[in-house]
Amino acid sequence: MREYGLTLLVAAAVTYLLTPLVRRFAIAVGALHAPRDRDVHTKPTPLLGGLAMYGGLVAGLLVAYRLKYLNSVFAGTRVASGLLLAGGLIMVIGFVDDRWGMGALSKLACQVAAGVILVWSGAFVSWLPAPSGNMYALDVNEQTAVTILVVVVTINAVNFLDGLDGLAAGVVGIGAAAFFLYYYELTKRLHLDAQTGPALVSALLVGVCLGFLPHNFHPARIFMGDTGAMLLGLLLAYAPISSLAQLDPSSLTSAAAYGGGTVNRFPEVLPLLLPAAVLLIPYADLVLAVIRRMRAGQSPFAADKKHLHHRLLDIGHSQRASVMIVYLWAALFSGTVVLLSILRTQLLVLAAVTVVAVLALLLVSMPGRLRPWARRARSSQAPARVITPVSFPAAQDQAARAPSSAPFPSTPAPSASARAMPDGSAAPAGSVPSAAPAGSVPSASFPAAGPARGQVPPVSEW
Repeated sequence: MREYGLTLLVAAAVTYLLTPLVRRFAIAVGALHAPRDRDVHTKPTPLLGGLAMYGGLVAGLLVAYRLKYLNSVFAGTRVASGLLLAGGLIMVIGFVDDRWGMGALSKLACQVAAGVILVWSGAFVSWLPAPSGNMYALDVNEQTAVTILVVVVTINAVNFLDGLDGLAAGVVGIGAAAFFLYYYELTKRLHLDAQTGPALVSALLVGVCLGFLPHNFHPARIFMGDTGAMLLGLLLAYAPISSLAQLDPSSLTSAAAYGGGTVNRFPEVLPLLLPAAVLLIPYADLVLAVIRRMRAGQSPFAADKKHLHHRLLDIGHSQRASVMIVYLWAALFSGTVVLLSILRTQLLVLAAVTVVAVLALLLVSMPGRLRPWARRARSSQAPARVITPVSFPAAQDQAARAPSSAPFPSTPAPSASARAMPDGSAAPAGSVPSAAPAGSVPSASFPAAGPARGQVPPVSEW
């Protein structure tokens, strides 16, 4: 564990220290993201944050290569070469896209090329679970096609998720932590040394996300851009792909597996269920976006403002609250599957805990105006209604204190057909009296003055 922790800290520290330098470089070359209608930021923000992440990845791999326990990951394999070459290609196309822009098909072709590099390095999906409970072995062409598909879908899912400050880096970091915990337990409890590589890559991914988040959390001083989103998607896809390439499902049901303190209830699907749970939020956002845009007759890559994080903002959550809610959901999905695989817990207990956690997250995710405790707090803090007494004009003080039952005699307004004209004649129905000369005040506009202050009104007015 110490070796993993050291590589994680090195990747985080290098990423954190490189990010301010990358920010200055992005400003110097003009790689800035100007606000658009669908964006939530209000001023141009530097891009190219993925360059700092790539630097953290390289530093972590160099340290891992010098450590005795982790050196076995690189012995006789192309792990380092595949990660550095595929990541370098992502950096090149990401830089071009962040600075000058790039077509969707061109980026897709480069993402496919990155997937081919991973297959060349020895990371590929070698089997899939069969309905009968066994596994379906894939041939070489099927392995390549499925691996490229997973890489491309994951890269674009993370790219679609990158819409709020700190959102993509935090969700990917949580998913990578779940991957690391699972693969580390496989190496320690079941002694599956082949899972050391996926555990190392997951630890490095956690490190680069932690190093970048202080600069990217709201209010962000730099965005990861396509360089960072595609790099995170590549590394997030690499961990489960490289694990499947070297994992025998039968090893999860052996006597050593049970003796190691784990149940492994679903060994045939668990290696695939964990990535699905970890990537549930970005995958769901991607699928919904594609369906929504195709139904509207648009390209699947067309931008809009209807992603999951946009909907959280629309119902009243702040940027930070929206990001934290998505963090909690990601932790719930990935944590449940990890606990299902490494804890010897009754299914009923695990299901009850999961249901309670889901209900708690649903209450947290609700808009503030709909939360029961928020409504009670607002009702208890509502100010009391104050009735202000009506004050009377000074000329009517004595009349108001008079003992008459009708202290304010009123004269009914004449009808429109009987309005008196200045010469005493009635105005025709529907006519509007002409305006008075400038400076003059019509006598009919004000009531007759009442008695002066201190004077008793005549008897006729009582």
